Amino acid sequence: MRKIIRGTAAVLSCAFLLSACGGAAESSATTAGADAATTAAGADTAADAAATTAAAGEAADASADKSVLRVGMECNYAPFNWTTTETNEFTKPISGVDYADGYDVVMATKLAESIGMDVQIVKLDWDNLILSLQNDQIDAIIAGMTDTPEREQEVSFTSPYYESEEVIIVKADGDYASATGIQDFSGATVQGQMNTIYDEVIDQIEGVKHQPAAETFPAAIQALQAGAIDGVVSELPVANGVVAANSNLAIVRFEEGKGFEADTTVSVAVRKEDTALKDQLEEALSQISTDDRNALMEAAVERQPANG
Repeated sequence: MRKIIRGTAAVLSCAFLLSACGGAAESSATTAGADAATTAAGADTAADAAATTAAAGEAADASADKSVLRVGMECNYAPFNWTTTETNEFTKPISGVDYADGYDVVMATKLAESIGMDVQIVKLDWDNLILSLQNDQIDAIIAGMTDTPEREQEVSFTSPYYESEEVIIVKADGDYASATGIQDFSGATVQGQMNTIYDEVIDQIEGVKHQPAAETFPAAIQALQAGAIDGVVSELPVANGVVAANSNLAIVRFEEGKGFEADTTVSVAVRKEDTALKDQLEEALSQISTDDRNALMEAAVERQPANG
């Protein structure tokens, strides 16, 4: 999904910033991953950075308690994960006032319960997820991250827990709304999120003007709204949320054989040495059917703030 690569309460924040963002796992993403949107990004402000540091510290303190599965995610890439101040049966606390919700949160909870553990959600910047895993600040990454050869050099992945579809978000009344294949975007200015598969695949479009990657998914949607670019590469669940919140935007889905060539699955990442945990999570995943996974994603799409 997004995520060679990466992922963002993109749709989430986008809903509030642009609908008023229109919008963040080979998300999540991460998609389709995610291996993929609430305000721009989790640590874009000093307060967010402090919260991220505190969350990592709390997770480190919890490392001694092996009954707790510490799961890292952005909490900023709806419908996969987002931050909210409202609680429901799916939310998990991430600070004194904030909670995490989304497809990844539900999957993390189900997997932890299946292996007899409690779950702790740790909010981290996308680019810090693998480093935090390697530094034992978290035990797993469930954040719309796609399994790639590059990432496999650093961490181990389970089989995919979701598969998405790559699309491009455009202006509903723009020149590219009727496109049916990626080559229809030849000459267009297209952008993706930094360190994600959705940025890398852009060069599959011949003659494309590949805009430098946006630091966050909401920033890319803001650029689209402002007319600075013609399209944003996304995964379908995230795009659905963006368009639901912004009626002036539309989703371009591609005809068979005319889309991007990329892995659109997302998987759980663990440390290479944690083979027992990986096997446990793999077994737990095998107990959740594809239909159930799709139903959980549909529920997350309906629940995300972008649709509120």
